[in-house]
Amino acid sequence: MSPNGYTQLISYIAPSAPATRRPGVGDEPYLRPEVGFTPKWYHDRLGIDFGQKFHTDVAHRLTCLSQITDTLREHFGDLPIGSNGDTDGPPDLLTGTFGACPVAAIYGIPILYAENNWPNSTHDYLTREQIAKLEPPDLDHNKFFSVLMDQLDKIANENGRIDGFINWQGVLNTALRIRGNEIFTDMALEPERVDHLFECVATTMVDGMKRVYARQKTSDVDVHHATISNCLVNMVSAEHYRRFLLPWDKMIAETFGVIGVHNCAWTADPYIPDYSTIPGLGYIDMGQDSDLVTARQTFGSARRAIMYTPMDVVDKTTDAIKGDLERIANLYGPCDVVFADIETHTPDERVKFLFDTCDKISQ
Repeated sequence: MSPNGYTQLISYIAPSAPATRRPGVGDEPYLRPEVGFTPKWYHDRLGIDFGQKFHTDVAHRLTCLSQITDTLREHFGDLPIGSNGDTDGPPDLLTGTFGACPVAAIYGIPILYAENNWPNSTHDYLTREQIAKLEPPDLDHNKFFSVLMDQLDKIANENGRIDGFINWQGVLNTALRIRGNEIFTDMALEPERVDHLFECVATTMVDGMKRVYARQKTSDVDVHHATISNCLVNMVSAEHYRRFLLPWDKMIAETFGVIGVHNCAWTADPYIPDYSTIPGLGYIDMGQDSDLVTARQTFGSARRAIMYTPMDVVDKTTDAIKGDLERIANLYGPCDVVFADIETHTPDERVKFLFDTCDKISQ
C-alpha cells in the first residue's frame, strides 16, 4: 500500500496529453470509459500549435487548455473527457508536459516538437562506448531537469497547486530512445551493457519521481505511485522481460508502494506470470485479445483496463463494438476501457456511443 492509502490506479488522459494513470477513488463504474484525443484532433479544430511553447510556457498552456476544455464541452457536453476527478480544483497544467520524453531528455537526447503531435525524441542515439561510460546524471545540475522543475514552480505560481503527472515511461521505452533499435541486439550480444543502461534509466526514473513528488507535496498535492509504460514489451520474449526488465519494474514498485503497468494494446499473456510478482500492482492494461479470464483471476486486486484501439473505434460497426464491450465486461470487469488516441476523422456521435454503451453495460 502507498503511504497515503490508495491501492488502485485508473487510466487518466488529460486533454491533449498521452495516457497515464491516477489514483482511483473506489466507486468507479463497472465498465469505465476513458477517452482521449490526439493533438491533431485539437489542432484541426482550434489551430493550437503543440510545439515547444506549449510545453515550456505555462501561461500559454493554460490559455490553450481553456480553449480545449471549451471545445470538449461544445462537442460532448458534460461527458467526463479529460477529467482528473477534481471538478472543483485548478486545471491540470502538468500532465503531458514534454510528452513521453523527459527521461531521455535528462540523458541529453533532444526533444523534437511538432505543431500537431506529441513531442518525440530525436534519433541521436548513444554509441556502445558512450553507454559503457554512462552514469545517472546529478539532477541538481542537469539542464533539462532544471527546466522541468522550473515548470513546476511556474504551475505553483499560476495555480497554487501542482496537480498532474509527468510521463516517466518505462525502462525499455526510454532505453530505446537513448540507444535506438540496437538495444534489442545488445540484449543478445552485450547483456552486461544492457544491464548498465537499464540500471541508469531506472535509477534516474526513481530519482526524478521522488524530486517531483516532493515539490508537489509543498503545494499540498500528495503523489506516491509510479506508473511504467511497457509499450515495447512484445518486442522481447517473456524470458528477456524476466531477465532484463522485471527486476527494475519490481524495484520501482517497491520504492513507491503502488504501481501501474501499461502495455498498450498488446496481448499480455506471455508476461502475466511475471507481472503477477510485481508488488503493489494497482493497475494493469492490455489488449482485448489477451486471456481476459486468466488476467482477471491473476490481477484481482488491481484495477484492470483494456486498451481499445482507435482503429476499432472508427472502423467497427456499433454492434461489433457493443459486443466487444459486453465480452470485456463479462470476462474482465470491473475495469476501465481506454479509448486513447482518437483521431480527427472520428465522428462525435461514435464517441458519445462509447460512453452510452459503457454506462448501459455498467447498469
